[in-house]
Amino acid sequence: MPMRPALLLATLMLIFAPTAAMAGPAPGGGHFVARELVFEGHTFRYQVFVPAAGAAQPPPLVLFLHGSGERGDDGVKPTEAGVGPWLRQNMDSFPAVVVFPQVPENEEWRGRNARMALAVLDSARDEFNADPKRIYLTGLSMGGYGSWELALTRPDQFAALVPICGALLAPRDDRPGLLVDQVAGSTDPYADTVQRLRRVPTWIFHGGLDDVVPPEDDRALARTSAHQGAGFRYTEYPDTGHNAWDPAYRNPAMWQWMFEQHLP
Repeated sequence: MPMRPALLLATLMLIFAPTAAMAGPAPGGGHFVARELVFEGHTFRYQVFVPAAGAAQPPPLVLFLHGSGERGDDGVKPTEAGVGPWLRQNMDSFPAVVVFPQVPENEEWRGRNARMALAVLDSARDEFNADPKRIYLTGLSMGGYGSWELALTRPDQFAALVPICGALLAPRDDRPGLLVDQVAGSTDPYADTVQRLRRVPTWIFHGGLDDVVPPEDDRALARTSAHQGAGFRYTEYPDTGHNAWDPAYRNPAMWQWMFEQHLP
């Protein structure tokens, strides 16, 4: 006698439901995923590094801001310098979500682009269920400027800040737009920055021979931090030019220090 449809469906559910429940998602390695955000009338492409299955839950999150050479609209170039190459060497052991927003050609980490980076951060935090007490901010060169900009915009969000070969003021006459708006009108931008970020654990890196973004601003921030007792760390590589990011991101002590920081 043929089995009635309802009884057949119930039987199949009993047969297959336990198998599906036990199987679960297959473990995977660390990988990049592409995302888009429509923000203030413009579509921004960006990448997110997702740590391997089995990483801590909820995972920490690192927001990385690229330099001038990685501007564009492909969403990929920001992964090709700085943190991205380090991730590709440590795909299955890096423990954090890493977000890579991108500035359009000939623009800076200012105004709409600063707001976009924070919107991308918020979107990735929610999508990947990141730990809100372990959100970190780092960037190189132009992204070092952007790191100060975003940290000063949201001083209570970041558990640690790592600006690399950045500054607060324009480094030379042919790049007047490369600056930090948050302290651009200040009579003492170094004192204002340190005072506003004194509760944010900060580790600054710079090359002593940097002639693209000279180290004077970062040295001034380090001196001001010492004077105010704010505790900023400062590492200067005496024989290094502008590329201070490779030795900084290859430094295991930096990552260990970063991931030890938590918001209260």
